[in-house]
Amino acid sequence: MTRRLIMLRHGQTTYNAGRRMQGQLDTELSETGVAQARAAAQWAKDYGIIRIISSDLGRASHTAEIIATELGLDVELEPRLRETHLGTWQGMTHHEVDAEFPGARAAWRHSPAWAPPGGESRLDVAKRARPVVDKLMQDFDDWDDNAVLFVAHGGTISALTSNLLELDEAQYPLLKGLHNTNTSQLLARPAFDGTPGKTQWYLEAWNQGLGTP
Repeated sequence: MTRRLIMLRHGQTTYNAGRRMQGQLDTELSETGVAQARAAAQWAKDYGIIRIISSDLGRASHTAEIIATELGLDVELEPRLRETHLGTWQGMTHHEVDAEFPGARAAWRHSPAWAPPGGESRLDVAKRARPVVDKLMQDFDDWDDNAVLFVAHGGTISALTSNLLELDEAQYPLLKGLHNTNTSQLLARPAFDGTPGKTQWYLEAWNQGLGTP
C-alpha cells in the first residue's frame, strides 16, 4: 500500500503581493494567481490524482476548481483546511505587525505553540486538519497507489506536514516559505515495524512545483 498526498498552496492573491496578513479573511486570486493555478493544472495531469479536497476559502477553492476542471474531477470543500486564524493580525501588513508587535512575528515563526493575539498556533492548526487525513486513510480504499490533492494554505500545509511526519515541536520551523502553487508531497506506507494498521509518512518534496513527477 502506497498513498501519495499532495498539498498545494493556492495561487497568489493581492494580499500576498502586498505582504498583507490574510489568515482566514476570504481573499481572491490575483491575475498572477489565476495564471499560476492554470499552470499547476497542467503539471497535475501526471500525478494520478483521483480526488481533490480544498479549503473553503475562495483563494484555495478557486485554485482547486481550475485544477479540477483540467483533470475532470469535482472539488470537495473542507473548512478544516482553512489557513491559520491570525487574530488581530488579519488584514495588517508585515510592517504594521512589526511596528505594533515588535518581535512577535519572529516568535510566531519559530514556535509552533505561539499564537497571534486572538488567533491559532500551528499546533492548533495541525490538530484540526489531521482528522481530514485520518478519515481518508480509514475510508478511501481507492487511494492505494494513487494521489489525493489538498488545495490549502502555507501555514496549514506546513503544520499538517510537520504533524504527519511526527516532527518534534522544535523541528516545525524547518519547513519554511511555501510559495504560491508549490507543494508538500508525502507518501504513506505501512509502518516499518510491521504493526498492523500503522502508517508511516515519508516526505517526498517540500516547496516544489508539480513539474517533476
